[in-house]
Amino acid sequence: MSFLRRRSSATPAGPDFDVLAMDPGDWPGNLGAGLLPAPDGSCQGVFLRYDLFGGRGPAMIIGNLPEGSPAREVTEGEIPFEVAQLLLALENDEEVTVVDTEDVPVMQGDNLLIVRRLKLSESRISCVQFDRSDNVLVTIAAWDRPITDDLYALLKPLPPELFQQG
Repeated sequence: MSFLRRRSSATPAGPDFDVLAMDPGDWPGNLGAGLLPAPDGSCQGVFLRYDLFGGRGPAMIIGNLPEGSPAREVTEGEIPFEVAQLLLALENDEEVTVVDTEDVPVMQGDNLLIVRRLKLSESRISCVQFDRSDNVLVTIAAWDRPITDDLYALLKPLPPELFQQG
């Protein structure tokens, strides 16, 4: 039967990089984490879903995608993976595109980040992206709240061991 496929038994053990996110202990709502597996079982990214709405949908998704992750490959105008995950979690099937981008300098502790603000066709979604010094792309997508410079002060590296499976 052609519709039956053998599933790979390999599950990603976890990332080999720190994950830049808000500490789970600092978040008052529900928190979930997901790993993006590659066919060889390696971890191609981590995304965290922060839910303040009592199970009715996430307030924010933060993704960490290393260099070479297929989820980083988007065509011009296409939304980032994290925005797609946010829409999926909210059960919003509206067509959303990137309308414009703007690069803005932001300080995170002693580090200067060049943050790319994405303007989307759905105005209730805020989205920013920046590259870390280890070439991991961080994307933050928030629903119905702006992403302000205060958020960057809350981001901290969480050790990869926190996201190990198995």
